[in-house]
Amino acid sequence: MKSWKVAGLTVLACAAAGAGLGAAAVWFGWYDVSATGSHTLPVHELLEAAQTRSVQRRSANVQVPGLNAPRMARDGYALYQKHCVQCHGAPGVAPEPYALGLNPAPAALVATARDRSAADIFWIIQQGIKMTGMPAWQYRLTDAEIWNIVAFMRVLPALSPADYRTWGTTQESAPPAKPAQTVAPVGDPAAGRAALQQYLCATCHAIPGVAGARHHVGPALGGISQRPYIAGGVPNTPANLERWLRDPAAVKPGSAMPDLGLNEQDARDIAAFLYTLPPAD
Repeated sequence: MKSWKVAGLTVLACAAAGAGLGAAAVWFGWYDVSATGSHTLPVHELLEAAQTRSVQRRSANVQVPGLNAPRMARDGYALYQKHCVQCHGAPGVAPEPYALGLNPAPAALVATARDRSAADIFWIIQQGIKMTGMPAWQYRLTDAEIWNIVAFMRVLPALSPADYRTWGTTQESAPPAKPAQTVAPVGDPAAGRAALQQYLCATCHAIPGVAGARHHVGPALGGISQRPYIAGGVPNTPANLERWLRDPAAVKPGSAMPDLGLNEQDARDIAAFLYTLPPAD
């Protein structure tokens, strides 16, 4: 019994020492966060393992559709050219200069297409990955478009540089009709909180309870439901707030608030979330 107590105390002492060392590394700035130096090998391996296991767990229930329709891969090629090649490159195509400075470096998707399942790839494109620069494309692309990219990535490993350059021109070129957006009659505050992060609201506004949202480029958003007006003089109603989020210049010409390309559903969800915010302390 005594040996178990000694072992337990030893584990606790080691954990406390590790936590203290980690706190000291943060406080004194010992860990180099610059993008010009790579992570240490243990940190890189830890992050890679954490990312792989996290994605596999969360993609386990993703239902993979048939991906063999030629049109899917063709449309995925066009989307890949528009949204992916800039950071990830392609056979014979280098990423753009800004992507070369990202740390960790964007994955070479030829290897990803070989090593990852279709469900994993779909989830990564849709949800993005923290601390990598990989965005969540679910706010920019439909699920059907993301599956088209997955379908093209299945073709990608087999393409030579010459094949890649000409691949799109050898396929049928008629674009598919984009499905109409389905808009819920009532906004979802939980979805709005997630969408708010994706549209960079936290980079300009202090928002109670939202991590990193402590900036004051624009007005603080706490207690916005209690204000009589938005945008300096427009009656504060859900419809006006949604309109303001989608097209600020139309509501208030000359406003510094940019048009971030919100769709109707995201604007409705974000407005619903904003109306739940308590007043700032």
